[in-house]
Amino acid sequence: MNYEDRDTYGMYKTRGASSPGPGPNTAQGPGPSLMGADTLVGNSVCNEHGEALGDIKEIMLDVRAGRVGYAVLSFGGFLGMGKKLFAVPWQALKLDTENKCFVLDVDKDRLKNAPGFDPDHWPDMADQAWAQAIDAYYRPSDPL
Repeated sequence: MNYEDRDTYGMYKTRGASSPGPGPNTAQGPGPSLMGADTLVGNSVCNEHGEALGDIKEIMLDVRAGRVGYAVLSFGGFLGMGKKLFAVPWQALKLDTENKCFVLDVDKDRLKNAPGFDPDHWPDMADQAWAQAIDAYYRPSDPL
């Protein structure tokens, strides 16, 4: 399911207007630049190669800073068993409005080895050392 399917208020509908480019028309609503958090939970996440990486289970807000901190991504497991959760910095995700999913520029193997956590044992996301380690893991490597 994607954000348009979860749009209970109709904010992403094009209402018959033409769209200037790929993705939904933003002339009649907030569009992909400003989106409802509850419409994003459950959206698929894939990598640059089109491989499915999982889906967004939660969006973590940094209330003090007034911004989105992390998307919690569910990846792995079988029939709901053994799933691992990963906190991905919001800046590491790109919205693909054409395919209605998020793109995370990481290979499946790198995600498998990423710092993750059990759904019953969440980390202290306010811990600065934890936040720095997560941010560094998903930061694009600098070209030589």
